[in-house]
Amino acid sequence: MNRVSRAGILAAYRDGVTVICELAAQFTDATWLAATPCTEWRAVDLAGHLRCVADDYHEYLDDAPASRLARLMATGVPADSLARKLARQNAAELATLPDVPGAEHIAAFAESARSYGRRLPPSWDLPHHRYRDTEVTVGAMAGAACAEWHLHAWDLARSLGKDYRPADPELVLAGWRAGTPQLWPVLAADPDGDDPWHFLLRASGRDPGWSAV
Repeated sequence: MNRVSRAGILAAYRDGVTVICELAAQFTDATWLAATPCTEWRAVDLAGHLRCVADDYHEYLDDAPASRLARLMATGVPADSLARKLARQNAAELATLPDVPGAEHIAAFAESARSYGRRLPPSWDLPHHRYRDTEVTVGAMAGAACAEWHLHAWDLARSLGKDYRPADPELVLAGWRAGTPQLWPVLAADPDGDDPWHFLLRASGRDPGWSAV
C-alpha cells in the first residue's frame, strides 16, 4: 500500500471502530439478545468476539512474524480449513469471557482496537505473516482488520433492523484483499461491476439481504 492508501486505511479503520460504538449505544438489554447475520452469535456474543479479536490483533503484532496466526498461515492449508480452525479459536476465546453486558464488551473492544490502531504506523511495512507465496505486512493486516470492523458494524446494524455501508467500500474491499490472500484463489479477482460492498459481504460469507425477521 502506498502512503495515500495507508492514510485511507488508517482513517477507515478508525471510522469502523467509531461506528461500532455508535451502533452498540443503540442496543438495549433485550436487543443485545437478538440474532445477527453471524448465525451462531447473538449481538452480545458478537460484542464479545470483537473484544477478543481486538486483543488477538495485539498478540499477533507482538509476536510477528512468528505468532500463532503466522504459524497457522505458514501451513498453507486451504481457506476452508483455516476458517474452521479460526472458528474453533473464536469459540474457545468467547467461552473464557466474563458474563457481562454487551456494552462492557464494546467498551473493552474500543479501547483495545484504538490502541492497536496507534501501533500500526511505525510497523506498517514489517512482515506480519506469510500465506504460501504471499507476504502479508502489518499494513496489509491493518486492511483486513479495518474490513472486519466494518463487516461487524453491518452485522450489528442488521441485528437492529438497520443497514450500514462504509463511506468508501472500494477502499475497505482493497484492504480486505490485501490482508486475506488465502481467500482470493477461490474468489473472483474483482467485483466485475458488482457493488463492492455487496461483493465483500458475500466474500466474507454474508447474505446482503439478511434480516432478523
